[in-house]
Amino acid sequence: MKLYLIGSLRNPAVPTLAGRIRTLGIDVFDDWYAAGPEADDYWKEYEQGRGHDYRQALAGHAAEHVFEYDRLHLDRSDGAILLLPAGKSGHLEFGYIIGQGKPGYILLDDPERWDVMCKFATKVFFSEEELLDELRGQGFGGA
Repeated sequence: MKLYLIGSLRNPAVPTLAGRIRTLGIDVFDDWYAAGPEADDYWKEYEQGRGHDYRQALAGHAAEHVFEYDRLHLDRSDGAILLLPAGKSGHLEFGYIIGQGKPGYILLDDPERWDVMCKFATKVFFSEEELLDELRGQGFGGA
């Protein structure tokens, strides 16, 4: 089984959670995190420095490359975990997974505001341990 770990480039918990999931024998994709916490900011600055607005930047090679990279790994996954907090991109990726009929789990932080739309998820977890127990029970891992 392959799981895509969705999150924020600015969330330091991403590699830690990915490592814990790997201990279950699960193939988890989190390589997107290697771009670093300021990747989106640098892309914006680069495109604006070239005189491009957001529309032009989205049509550019850099955006296309990153989009296709992420979509490839979303498509090859059997499901996904949305680790909160995450931004707009993460929520779009999560919707894409759910729209494909794949299981999508949410690991909540301690949200200040509650959101009923979390009900789109296959299941919502309030701790890493709950999530890991579910993954073990669903046969995602070899352990």
